[in-house]
Amino acid sequence: MNLFSKKRNKSSDSSVLLDMNRKQKRYEALVNVYSADLYRYAYWICHDPDIAKDLVQETCLRAWKSLDSLLDDKSAKGWLFTILRRENARRFERKQHPLVDIEDHDVADSSDLNQEMDNELLLRKISSLAPEYKEPLLLQLVAGFSAEEIGEQLSLNKNTVLTRLFRAKNLLKTSLTTVINEREVSHG
Repeated sequence: MNLFSKKRNKSSDSSVLLDMNRKQKRYEALVNVYSADLYRYAYWICHDPDIAKDLVQETCLRAWKSLDSLLDDKSAKGWLFTILRRENARRFERKQHPLVDIEDHDVADSSDLNQEMDNELLLRKISSLAPEYKEPLLLQLVAGFSAEEIGEQLSLNKNTVLTRLFRAKNLLKTSLTTVINEREVSHG
């Protein structure tokens, strides 16, 4: 018997199409709701708009492929952010980033220089935090997750997350206060 001569079951074909249509609508709804948050978090992680777009695209691709594993739509945001964090980690496993020559970049306008320096200082101080403090802080500040949601993503209890957030903010405050005091002393 030829496999291609067998009659197709139209009811099973229509149920497959119906399932695919449901999956596509569910996926599109998730992407529409969370794509801006995913991009914002990706940009905070990598500080490069093109890499952030790539991370979001890879996150969406992996989300599509494993959408059936998302059992509760209420946990979709955390699920997507976990995929994004893992995609970012994979980025470092895959390739080494090229070094950039400083002469290839323009110097910022002097009127914006102080604001840019302050922003850069804050980014450097956040980046210098230990990962156990930095990750919950970024998830809260950039992605807007609650302590419970952060705990679910990082496999920590809520009180541990709250403690780490408190310590991260105190470390930042202390570090920034030290820099401000040093500036004041050096400027007389």
